[in-house]
Amino acid sequence: MYHKTTGYRIFSACNHLFLITLSILCILPLVHLMAVSFSGPAPANAGLITFWPKDFTIEAYQKTFDNPNFLNSTWISVQRTVLGTALSMTVTTCAAYALSKEKVLGGRNVYMWYFIFTMLFSGGIIPGYMLITKLGLINTLWALILPGLVGVYNIILMLNFFRNIPRELEEAAVIDGTNHFQTFLRVYLPISMPSIATITLFIIVGHWNAYFDGLIYMREVEKLPLATLLQTIVVQTDFSNMDPETVKKLSQRTVKSAQIFISLIPILAIYPFLQKYFVHGIVLGAVKE
Repeated sequence: MYHKTTGYRIFSACNHLFLITLSILCILPLVHLMAVSFSGPAPANAGLITFWPKDFTIEAYQKTFDNPNFLNSTWISVQRTVLGTALSMTVTTCAAYALSKEKVLGGRNVYMWYFIFTMLFSGGIIPGYMLITKLGLINTLWALILPGLVGVYNIILMLNFFRNIPRELEEAAVIDGTNHFQTFLRVYLPISMPSIATITLFIIVGHWNAYFDGLIYMREVEKLPLATLLQTIVVQTDFSNMDPETVKKLSQRTVKSAQIFISLIPILAIYPFLQKYFVHGIVLGAVKE
């Protein structure tokens, strides 16, 4: 226990005030987006919506869920996120574990510098597109997953965490007769959940929000991930094929707001379950003793 001085109390109050203000500034755009999505076309087009819907309606959500392209793109993004996260975490943890064994892995520094080089210098968009084309992955789900499968920054975080695990735990496992693979599964992974949860969150958000690769590698609207579809919707929305009665009930702002808000829900639902590991995992993975 320590005595809280007047200066400490003032600093603590200012710190709390700043964080509360920052949190409100982050939340208000989402509230405004939701209010617009539930509002009628007239007040939405006139820019009269603040943080509460006017002329409440759910027509924008009904139109969104009736759009087969939106539902199909959502399913593609779910597949991409689940499969991409599982494969990326497998590669990340295995590579980090191997690189953490300085006395076992020969040429470890060479491998480490190779990974770092790829993080600093990329091949570029055109060579990447040519490679994906030659591999026959254009217009497939693998074109969205494989190019970003290995995240060097994530490997470094996981590597530093593994290197901070006491050697005594591994030595005890070896005495019990385990090999490297069993030690990795039974010792390292169970006690690495904070870093694993943090890196998993990074990868999930990255896959869910990625839109540019969909623009490059996908040639059919039916194959677009949700973020790419939303990007095209926000840039250009065509109501010319709708009947006049439907157009009266909708506006571009309400439909766009509804679709963007729906796309935010999965991340908002996942984050609270991983948030408690987030700061702890970053600190443990970023500090090397």
